[in-house]
Parts: sequence; structure tokens; C-alpha cells
Amino acid sequence: MMTSFALLCLSIAIIESMAGILGNGIILAASSSSCIGRKTRPPYDMIVISLSLSALILQSWTTLDFLMNIFYEPFFYTENLIRATNIISTFLNYSTLWFGAWLSVFYCIKVASFTHSFFIWLKHRIARLMPWMLLTSWLCSFTAAIPFAWDVYSVHSNFTAPLPMTNSSAMRTTRKDNLSLFILLSNAGIGMPLILSVLSSVLLIWSLWIHTRRMHNNASGFRDPSLEAHMKAIKSVCSFLILYIIYFICVHVILFEVFSPLSKGDSIFVVLRAACPTGHTIVLIWSNPKFRKMPARIWHRTNCRVRTASM
Repeated sequence: MMTSFALLCLSIAIIESMAGILGNGIILAASSSSCIGRKTRPPYDMIVISLSLSALILQSWTTLDFLMNIFYEPFFYTENLIRATNIISTFLNYSTLWFGAWLSVFYCIKVASFTHSFFIWLKHRIARLMPWMLLTSWLCSFTAAIPFAWDVYSVHSNFTAPLPMTNSSAMRTTRKDNLSLFILLSNAGIGMPLILSVLSSVLLIWSLWIHTRRMHNNASGFRDPSLEAHMKAIKSVCSFLILYIIYFICVHVILFEVFSPLSKGDSIFVVLRAACPTGHTIVLIWSNPKFRKMPARIWHRTNCRVRTASM
């Protein structure tokens, strides 16, 4: 039976997800419109389109998942439905983590001013490598979701359940092997993008901070737009990193069922997990003028069509 606290948390998570759907729709529309008429897509647009599309599908699926959890709770906890839900959720969560990591890597490569030969090599070849990096992310996310199709989820959930006396040792060994494979694949899928995101964000913040300090020392006392832009970039990257780490922890906690379903701990992490992609989307819109102008453009075109139709 769902408690009132769990119901409140799921309701908050639904509102957060719907806000994220709206924000990612704006980013997707703005990025897609800028690619119309171009033979080649810029790597930044490829990353942002992949990230916003993945987050949009994830938050739409999450909203449906929460609504089913509220209104169809007995039907929701059937074995086949839980397995399908976890396969899709794992794939979408890992895809979002990968694309968020590549966005941090791209920012670091394009903005940071390091002179290392490997860094310069990446700077010149990032446009060629980006499609393969995104494709690799999809494949890694799909690989991490495969154990759920092998019914490893039910093994994980029932791992501590009593086993029959007959062949109990063999069954325990088999379940332990399956669980170890599940943990190995899951950590491989979720650990690498975290390392990439943290490393690239720290390097970018370090580079921006050094450059900002130099600009501040050379400033003449008037407001310097370049200095303000660098400080804004540092704030954006720090926000991305904090939200990414919180999201990583929440996905890990929910995936491995640290708390029982619909408990207070699980409900709190559900709210945080839903809030992080939405927060990431808001920061992305706030940091890019092209995304900020998109709602105004949509509103202007809608008003023009309404006026034309009414005349």
C-alpha cells in the first residue's frame, strides 16, 4: 500500500519530469532548427540533440512509470512489467549519463586552453570523432541493460530469499555469478561517464579559473564582459557537475534497491533523480542565448498564426 509521503514524492517527481519534458523540447527544437539546411552537423548540436532527445524520452517514460505506479499499483508489480520497465529505464538513464559526459568533454576540449599534444589532437578531431562517441554510448547503454532481459533483476531481488535444501549450494553459486555479472556490466556502464564528466569538468573549471584570474589582474576597474562571461561559464560547469554527481548517485541507489520500493528513502531519491535532468536542462537553457530565445520565438509565431486565423 502506497503511503501519503510516497504519493507526495511521486507527484513532485511527475511535475519535475513534465518541466524537464518542456525544457528538453525547447532545446531539441532550437538545436534541430539550427541544423536545417546544413550538410554537416556541428558536434555541439549532435551532442545536445542526442542529450535532449534521450532526456525527453526518459522523462516521458518516467512520468508514465510514476502514473502507473500511482493508479495501477497492483498491475505495476507484475514480473514481466518490472523487467521491461527496468530494461528501458536502465538504457535511457545510462544514455543520458553518457551524453551528459560527452557534453562536458566537448566543453573542456573547445574552451580549455591546454597545450598538451593529445589535447590539441582532440581539439582538431572532435568533429570526426563525435558520431562514433555517441554511437558507442548507445551501445554501452544497451549492453548495460541486457542483464535485465536475462531475468537478473528477479535474481537480484530474491538473492536473500531462502533456498530449498536440494541443490541449494549450486543455486546460490549460480545466483551469485549472475549477480556479479549484473554488477560488473552496470558499473562499467555507469562508472565511465562519471569519470569522464568529473575529469573534464575539473580540467575546464581549472582552466577557466586560471584565465579568469589573469583577466581580473589585468582589468582596468570597469566591467569586463569577457570576465563576466568566464565567471558565468564557471558557474554553469559547476552546476552541471553537481547535478551530474547527484543524478549518478540517485540512479545507482534506485537501480540496486538500496531502499525498499516506495519507502521514505526510495521516494526521496526518486524526487532527486527526477529533479537533476530538469535542473541540467534549465542550466543548459540559461547558459545558451539560442535556447533562451526559442520560447519567445515560438510564442511570437503562435500569436502571429492566431491573429492571421482570426482576421
